[in-house]
Amino acid sequence: MFRIRRIYDNTIPSNRDAINQVQHILKTQFYELPEHDIEKLPEQLSNPLKYRFHSILFVLEDNKLQVQGFALLCHAPFLKFCYLDYISAAKEMTGRGIGGALYNRVREEALALKSAGIFFECLPDDPLLCPDMDICKQNAARLRFYEKYGAKPVINTLYETPVKPGGTNPPYLVYDSLGQDIKLSCKTARSIVRAILERKYGSFCSPDYIDMVVDSFKDDPVKLREAKYIKKDVPSPVKNSISQDKLIPLIINEHHDIHHIRERGYVEAPVRINSILKELEKTQLFQRFTLHHFSEKHILAVHDEHFFSYFKKVCADLKPGKSVYPYVFPIRNAARPPKELAVRAGYYCIDTFTPLNYNAFLAAKKAVDCAMTGADKILEGFRIAYALVRPPGHHAERRSFGGFCYFNSSSIAAHYLSKYGKVAILDIDYHHGNGHQDIFYDRSDVLTISIHGHPRFAYPYFSGFKEEKGIYEGEGFNVNFPLPETVDGSRYRENLSAALKKITKFQPQFLVVSLGLDTSKGDPTGTWLLNYRDFEANGKMIASLKLPVLVVQEGGYNNRVIGINARHFFTGLWTGCYSE
Repeated sequence: MFRIRRIYDNTIPSNRDAINQVQHILKTQFYELPEHDIEKLPEQLSNPLKYRFHSILFVLEDNKLQVQGFALLCHAPFLKFCYLDYISAAKEMTGRGIGGALYNRVREEALALKSAGIFFECLPDDPLLCPDMDICKQNAARLRFYEKYGAKPVINTLYETPVKPGGTNPPYLVYDSLGQDIKLSCKTARSIVRAILERKYGSFCSPDYIDMVVDSFKDDPVKLREAKYIKKDVPSPVKNSISQDKLIPLIINEHHDIHHIRERGYVEAPVRINSILKELEKTQLFQRFTLHHFSEKHILAVHDEHFFSYFKKVCADLKPGKSVYPYVFPIRNAARPPKELAVRAGYYCIDTFTPLNYNAFLAAKKAVDCAMTGADKILEGFRIAYALVRPPGHHAERRSFGGFCYFNSSSIAAHYLSKYGKVAILDIDYHHGNGHQDIFYDRSDVLTISIHGHPRFAYPYFSGFKEEKGIYEGEGFNVNFPLPETVDGSRYRENLSAALKKITKFQPQFLVVSLGLDTSKGDPTGTWLLNYRDFEANGKMIASLKLPVLVVQEGGYNNRVIGINARHFFTGLWTGCYSE
């Protein structure tokens, strides 16, 4: 099984390994290529200003993340064209359809970028230009392959003039209109050819040579060679579909409904998940993945061992169907907890409405597994992953539960990702993300930001104030935006913009979004006025950071609109993520 994915940078291990493998293919398949051209690949991806192209690297990998082929596409957004720099299978994988799969993906990307087409060089199939017949046959096979897509050499120009007099095998300039049936004007062609020669070959081709080639483009529109190998000369359209590497991994605990509290007024119900799923299915943006089971050590890296052990044991000892609510709290003597486990709940809970029951631990553990699976998908190279979990987690602190939350799934995933680079947590639930604040309050490698209702009127009431900024190494790395009772979309975006500026300044490698949909108008636990248009706009704004994003579901209890708002949030996030 193979997967084609885009490599955006070399910040995560899977990307660094893929880039190393691509460099090895370049060395073995393009043996005349200078070493510095191979070594510059990581910088090409991260520094478009220096190389004057947005470089887009695709790799085709097997299920062991072994690169079997790659394509490097250069995008010039102002001139609206793409240049295919390299496309190759690994040495032992040629002739297995890898080139075709990669070229199809390249065409999809170029069309999505609204390019006039793809340009690339192909060595000539003319014996007068290539006297070695064996090489000439190889060149003809390549041109035959591209002709199937409607890509043909430009004619009546001096592009294939050797740079050095007497040189052989000079390349054709080939043009693929992507099935758009575009008539390329002379003026446009000259601008594109100049850009290619100056940006790719400026150190090799003299200004006089470049001027000569550019000035040789006189046909208006530019003419292409007649089909030579394919009898039916029909432009090959690009499939209008979402590429697999752009799909959002969706991870759900299929048995989340075992945690179903039926008491009247308990709004954290299984129907929330079904309402969201129903709307997400309309988008075709998601691909379901099965959750993986992770060791409890990941929870213990974030949560207190005594709290964890208590929660696990008390849930296992309760009879199925029976719930216990904390009602006694250790204000007077916190050092002498009572023997009875149910009474001891107050030692670890911050409210009186979050129950303990037989399935609470099981459901909370699976929610962590979902978030961790999503984190792994980010480490595999996906740009967005969504852990649609319940129960939520952002109110769970290091040694306490509450607010329907038991384990802090977002924080556990953020800590896991922090081994690979700095992480920002953006909590956009209506209620303060007190769990993130408590867990990371003394750390500088994880920035925690929460936009929420002011604690003077909103749960959890005793945290979320603006002056809470972190301690020790973490001072300045906890940021709260406590807002008034009435907030519309415009006011919200002002604060979101300020939060995103702080994230940009922090320069993280990963972003974890605690997605609360209880900021919506009409939510029974909130007072704000956001509608579906606001959620889409918020998603686009967050995507503008151009970071890998793990989204973990938190609150949101208006089941009439929760799914619609989720759909629009992810539409905005996806659109913003994949726009250049």
